[in-house]
Amino acid sequence: MAHYEFTASRVSGNGNFVFPDKLIITDEFVVYHKARVIGYKETRVRLSAVGSISVRQHVLFADIIIESKGGNAIVARGFTRSDASHIRDLLDSD
Repeated sequence: MAHYEFTASRVSGNGNFVFPDKLIITDEFVVYHKARVIGYKETRVRLSAVGSISVRQHVLFADIIIESKGGNAIVARGFTRSDASHIRDLLDSD
C-alpha cells in the first residue's frame, strides 16, 4: 500500500509557521490536514473523485489546488516546488 506524506515549509507564510499544511496520498484517498490551536481541519477526497490538479508556483514555494468532481477544492499552500511537482505527478498518474 502506497503512502506519501508531504508537509509544507514553515517559512512559506500562509499560517504555516506554527501549523504547516499537510497532504497525505494513499492508494484510495488524498487527505488534506491543517492543525489549529484547538483541533484540526481534515478533508478527504477519493482518488476517483479528483477532477483536476493545479500547481500555482511562486518564487520559492508552490500551492496545490485539488478540485473534486463535486466542485469542492482543497488549497494547500507553501510546499517546495519539487514536492508540488511530485504531488501533481502522483495524482495525474491515477
